[in-house]
Amino acid sequence: MASFVSTASALGVVFGNKQVKSNGAASLAQYSGLRPAENFQFASAGITTTIKQSGLICSSGPKCRTIRVMASAPKREIDPKKRIVITGMGLVSVFGSDIDKFYNKLLEGESGISPIDRFDASSFSVRFGGQIRDFSSKGYIDGKNDRRLDDCWRYCLVAGRRALEEASLSPQVLENMDRTRIGVVVGSGMGGLTSFTTGVEALIQKGYKKITPFFIPYSITNMGSALLAIDTGLMGPNYSISTACATANYCFYAAANHIRRGEADIMVAGGTEAAIIPTGVGGFIACRALSQRNEYPKRASRPWDKDRDGFVMGEGCGILVMESLEHAMKRGANIIAEYLGGAVTCDAHHMTDPRSDGLGVSSCIAKSLEDAGVSPEEVNYVNAHATSTLAGDLAEVNAIKKVFKDTSEMKMNGTKSMIGHGLGAAGGLEAITTIKAITTGWLHPTLNQDNLEPEVTIDTVPNVKKQHHVNVAISNSFGFGGHNSVVVFAPFSP
Repeated sequence: MASFVSTASALGVVFGNKQVKSNGAASLAQYSGLRPAENFQFASAGITTTIKQSGLICSSGPKCRTIRVMASAPKREIDPKKRIVITGMGLVSVFGSDIDKFYNKLLEGESGISPIDRFDASSFSVRFGGQIRDFSSKGYIDGKNDRRLDDCWRYCLVAGRRALEEASLSPQVLENMDRTRIGVVVGSGMGGLTSFTTGVEALIQKGYKKITPFFIPYSITNMGSALLAIDTGLMGPNYSISTACATANYCFYAAANHIRRGEADIMVAGGTEAAIIPTGVGGFIACRALSQRNEYPKRASRPWDKDRDGFVMGEGCGILVMESLEHAMKRGANIIAEYLGGAVTCDAHHMTDPRSDGLGVSSCIAKSLEDAGVSPEEVNYVNAHATSTLAGDLAEVNAIKKVFKDTSEMKMNGTKSMIGHGLGAAGGLEAITTIKAITTGWLHPTLNQDNLEPEVTIDTVPNVKKQHHVNVAISNSFGFGGHNSVVVFAPFSP
């Protein structure tokens, strides 16, 4: 009897590496992207099988038979060892390091974009960004290390320590825990870019003997996870992921899988970035990716608006403490929200441009919902990647429409309209934003929505905050190289 598993979704029947047995032989169902399953074919033991939209399998061969595809409703994880909850959050942002202040600024619709004054940008064609000012690491990093460290790692240490504090995991508490069961996965798209730039300048201007011994350690992208572990004594899984602007979501997804596989009880995960320096800004100008609204910087980041002309650089760090429900309940932790699942895919298309049909993104969204045990109808909030680029904004909307056939009750907003694009940190900051939307019942506005693209028929929460009960939320992040990542959050229900 031939058998296989199918997942019914708004996309039609999706087959991904599902084994199909026929006459005792196994084969793989081949599928053409994520379009309705109207002409899938595979062969096994001389039988050609076609899967039609009716949901029936018609086989022609020695033994022709018809088999009905049984669609099953998605099921959420119920094992408390594998259910993953959020017990702490920490950030460094253009609005400071206090999460409530950060989210209140977003709700107020305040833009954090301003002229760059960290270096002389007068000769640059782009002279503004989401630059962090008045950052303080007091109480978290000692003075000597604070002077040496790249800002990328300073942001990481402060945000990571603050997340652990909110999770009631102070150094004193951690001393009495099995720290081999607590890991760190914090990534960065660019790494210690200031340290790298300074080292190269020393090499060119003064010779290799003048390169600081901290050049390599403070430049490489794994150092955020390493330094945070060294600082806190966390000995579990530890590495970094670098997938450009999709980095933080990749880290959440990887961290969650460590917990689900029983390799850790707690994971500290997120993304960090500090690229508003001449090298970073100049490099993205060369890519022709940035908005050039120098006279109106606060009006520059305008997702889905017809007059958008590129993204605005930001920086910062966003970190979550992810924990198995069983472990969190045993220690009496305060549970903020639940991580239901996630997914990562690749466009396999172009270094910087997304697929215009949104296929890689729609695949990622569909896989994330499958991993989360959630149907498309349950999702009513999307924190979009929405960078304000000409191609990217509409490609994302096209992908969302492929997965969610009815978006009449859905809300979608763009956090980058206020804080800029934090690159590797973007997903971390936006995950915290998504969770705050869940816990407060308020969605922040998308700024600069003056002339919306007609294809955007989803409510983007234009210019003014809205009250909205979030049932299930997804947070999207996509990066150069075609890296796609989606994570799914929901209110925690015991």
